[in-house]
Amino acid sequence: MIGVKERIENLRLQIKYHNEKYYDMDQPEIEDFEYDVLVNELKTLEALHPEFKELDSPTQQVGGTVKRELRKVRHDVPVISLQDVFSKEDVYAFVDKVKYQIPNPKFVVEMKIDGLSVMLRYREGKLAEGITRGNGEVGESVYENLLEIESIPKIIPTDSPYVEVRGEVYMSNDTFEMVRQRQEERGGKTYKTPRNLAAGSLRQLDPKIVRERKLDIFVFNLEVSENKDFSSHAESLRWLSSLGLSVIPDYKICSTADEIWECISIIGEERWKLPFGIDGAVVKVDNLEDRRELGSTSKVPRWAIAFKYPPEQKETVVEDIKIQIGRTGRLAPLALLTPVKLAGTTVSRASLHNQDYIDSKDIRIGDTVVIQKAGDIIPEVIRSIPEKRPVDAIKYIIPSTCPICNSPTVRDENGADVRCGGELCLAQLIRGITYFVSKDAMDIEGFGPSSVESLMSEEYIKSIADIYHLREYRNELIEKGIVGREKSVDNLLNAIDKSKENDLSQLITGFGIKNVGKQTARALTSSFADIDEISNATLDQLIDLPDFGMTVASSVLNFFSLDSTKVLINKLKEAGVNTKSKLQEDNIDNRFAGKTFVITGTLPNLKRDEAARLIQMHGGKVSGSVSKKTSYVLAGEEAGGKLTKAEELSVKIIDEQEFNNMLL
Repeated sequence: MIGVKERIENLRLQIKYHNEKYYDMDQPEIEDFEYDVLVNELKTLEALHPEFKELDSPTQQVGGTVKRELRKVRHDVPVISLQDVFSKEDVYAFVDKVKYQIPNPKFVVEMKIDGLSVMLRYREGKLAEGITRGNGEVGESVYENLLEIESIPKIIPTDSPYVEVRGEVYMSNDTFEMVRQRQEERGGKTYKTPRNLAAGSLRQLDPKIVRERKLDIFVFNLEVSENKDFSSHAESLRWLSSLGLSVIPDYKICSTADEIWECISIIGEERWKLPFGIDGAVVKVDNLEDRRELGSTSKVPRWAIAFKYPPEQKETVVEDIKIQIGRTGRLAPLALLTPVKLAGTTVSRASLHNQDYIDSKDIRIGDTVVIQKAGDIIPEVIRSIPEKRPVDAIKYIIPSTCPICNSPTVRDENGADVRCGGELCLAQLIRGITYFVSKDAMDIEGFGPSSVESLMSEEYIKSIADIYHLREYRNELIEKGIVGREKSVDNLLNAIDKSKENDLSQLITGFGIKNVGKQTARALTSSFADIDEISNATLDQLIDLPDFGMTVASSVLNFFSLDSTKVLINKLKEAGVNTKSKLQEDNIDNRFAGKTFVITGTLPNLKRDEAARLIQMHGGKVSGSVSKKTSYVLAGEEAGGKLTKAEELSVKIIDEQEFNNMLL
């Protein structure tokens, strides 16, 4: 009995954690199917052991919490979830249960759109409010953001004084790919699925972001319509459509369990061809009076279910396992697969992560394996099928030497990753150049790790200086498509040209000198006029600088004494890269001198590194943690634990607007 109680408590903790990641942070860590397995196990154990039932169990609650930044709004009608089912038998059992109470019922089968549920409120025909589900009783107002969704009419032609509808805000697959690529180029937060990005966008505090990301909506239920009655769900959907609302498409009316299962099967077969994501099919009793008779439990209606499709799985063969060298020198094993159509796309490769992963699943070259897409996006190997294994298959071991430079490999201490130990390995050079172009250093927009690796592999870049000669190869780059087509190439070349005007502190940071970070680079460029003065600085001059000691000073001296550094500096000067300081003490504005900032959350307009750079340019320091020594916490959306810590310590909290005012 003690084991059961511990399992129940463990399941509750896991589910609460994943609820927060999914509903509140829009960053799920597990697939819906895995989450549903946890929830169903908890429900079963609680039903078998009612003595362990608790009111705060996630099985007794709906969805997520309400975000602190958005206005709270109480729902007129409680927003409850649907009962999830996972098999044909479950669907037939639901139909039989309904038919036991209702003679000759009709059912509506709909696609379950994978997005964020919202309630739209119309007063006298005008859109007056928009609310997320929240915890089912209280949601958060996203009205200003919903105004930016083109498919939501702001006025509907109705005499009903009050109408409330429920819909699902989503992002199309094409828009997701476009926004995801733009986010990667900007170095912004990335999302794994359209649902996560749609939910994250809708809950932004800046409506402009919603407009840019082209969200859409399907309305799937009429909640309230004052002075207007309907007899069926289908009738209400037709009315909503006549008002200009985008209602759930292709719904079907069925009479039997066989018809319902056929509709569910068709949706399952066609879902990969849809321009938007779905995560199941919904079966609802059509007649509204029948719904009232069937009623609801405290958590789910008895007149509807949601069928959840399991992740599509396919068998294929591991034709080979190759090693890729990541930008940090990590040896990443990659399975080359016999191409197979899976979840709407052709899959021919899947990451095997590390040696522990390969060993735990006993994956060998020649093996027949089962694959699926994590979150319907990322291919992964689920298991091997030993009974189909060739007799000569042998266990795969990640090599003990780097396949690029033949240096010995080293396994991470207390970790599973294996890395190249060679200092001159291509992978190590890639890492250095990747850091140089990153937002922490020269901030060359659109110059991500994959572009660096591709350009180095094709030998267009061998050192930092070569970056500034890429324009000479514009036509070749466009023709080969190494970093994209014409627009992508021109954007990258323009960003490289723009970086030539950066402050010297960014260049020094980008060199990746041992023990020299952004703060140290700023101290150097605040005290010396240009890179030549820094190169000729003495030990005594360096030790006298703020936050410098013997270790840092020695690192700077050693770097600038190298012949290779002198050659690099000359090449950068010839290429037109700025080597003069814009931060000399005579000209610097030190209004933040002696102040320490912590930046947390997503700011409406500034990237966090941009805010950090502004603070440092004005004499302030940026810390990663909140303490009694913190002067200000600059907080954006999803600020999390640092904001809580600041409140506990009575540290002043400011938003981006207040920060901008401090810079005026």
